[in-house]
Amino acid sequence: MGFFKRFKKPKTSVSLTVPKSTFELGEDLKGAITVSSEEEFDATEVRAELRCVEKKKRERWEYDERSRRNVRRVYWDMATLHSADPKASGELHLVPGFGKTFPFSVSIPAGGRESFDALDAGVTWSIKGVVATKGRPDATSETMELQVIRPVAGSTVAREKEVVMVPCEYCGSLMPETATSCPNCRAPRKT
Repeated sequence: MGFFKRFKKPKTSVSLTVPKSTFELGEDLKGAITVSSEEEFDATEVRAELRCVEKKKRERWEYDERSRRNVRRVYWDMATLHSADPKASGELHLVPGFGKTFPFSVSIPAGGRESFDALDAGVTWSIKGVVATKGRPDATSETMELQVIRPVAGSTVAREKEVVMVPCEYCGSLMPETATSCPNCRAPRKT
């Protein structure tokens, strides 16, 4: 690899497709990353990058030497609330003419924050596709902004899952199938 090639992204087009732009908290986001290459290089992985960033407008007073008085400075304070990098593929050797679509799936946390935008604060969810390369800048797709909302009553995410009950081998009372001991007699469950 030439010296200047280390500072250039690979000649690769990366596109990300997701079926919709609005998701509920706790829902699984399924999509695909399509990669087509125009040069030969080694990729360490193909992944999606899901981010939830909160921004808040802050202000502070600072002394300004020129005007000899305190001046109000406004800035944005940003924090990453959630970050996930689901891997769609491991190491690859790409050649000119290579083209493939890699499916991926990532869960939006049920305890996350929903999207909103205001004058002085906001929460933004975004996702992009990445072809990671070692020693060079990564090739990325355009960043898509997602709308994340609270689960609506009656939706598939909001419904509770059915719990299977099994009888205790010792006292006969019913207990959840996932329990390790009986809630009635405290006996350990036989497996």
